[in-house]
Amino acid sequence: MNYILPILAVIAGYLFVLVFTPKNKEFIKLFLAFSGAFLLSVTIFELLPHLFDSHDHRHEPDKVIGLWIMAGILLQIFLEFFSKGAEHGHMHLDKEANRFPWPLFLSLSLHAFLEGFPISGHNHLVYGVVVHKLPVAIILSAFFIHSNISKGKTAVFLVLFAMMTPLGTYTAAHSDLIQPYYREIQALVVGIFFHIATVILFESSEGHKFNINKLAVIVLGISIAFFM
Repeated sequence: MNYILPILAVIAGYLFVLVFTPKNKEFIKLFLAFSGAFLLSVTIFELLPHLFDSHDHRHEPDKVIGLWIMAGILLQIFLEFFSKGAEHGHMHLDKEANRFPWPLFLSLSLHAFLEGFPISGHNHLVYGVVVHKLPVAIILSAFFIHSNISKGKTAVFLVLFAMMTPLGTYTAAHSDLIQPYYREIQALVVGIFFHIATVILFESSEGHKFNINKLAVIVLGISIAFFM
């Protein structure tokens, strides 16, 4: 399921757009707020304790692991120069363009590949990744369907994007080259998750206005992650 669920999330996002043609931006915002809260909670409840567990004897002190987390935050900020924030619900690309969006593809693929690494050691994390990936797939699919990019290019983009997270999980589990650096890569991914989740949550309270619906889905996301 760790390999199948991330692929199904992308397929479900595309089918959702085809069937329902979502125009209700408030629904997407609520879904993103839930996904941000859920992803952040899974990261804090599951990934962080393991990362700093004294029994996990990688040689670096905790401060160095903290440095890798900060590197993950910076890496995600860098990737968003090319993805335009698609990881947390933004699409600011030219819909009139008909060329394959290589910068978007490469940045999202690297992001998706890295987020697959910790899944190999934390089965529950796959649900956080799926909940995060589903609204991203919906937004990407809606963009492609309403752009001048051909259906063939759209299919190639979404299929390859769907495969990246399982590929990361497989690489982490089976590559001897990766194993010595698994803890550092995991810390890098924690930083990526921190950045994405906090940006989603900050943006979910536009104008700093109280919104009971968004508060409710955020609390729901935290609660489900805690009791998983």
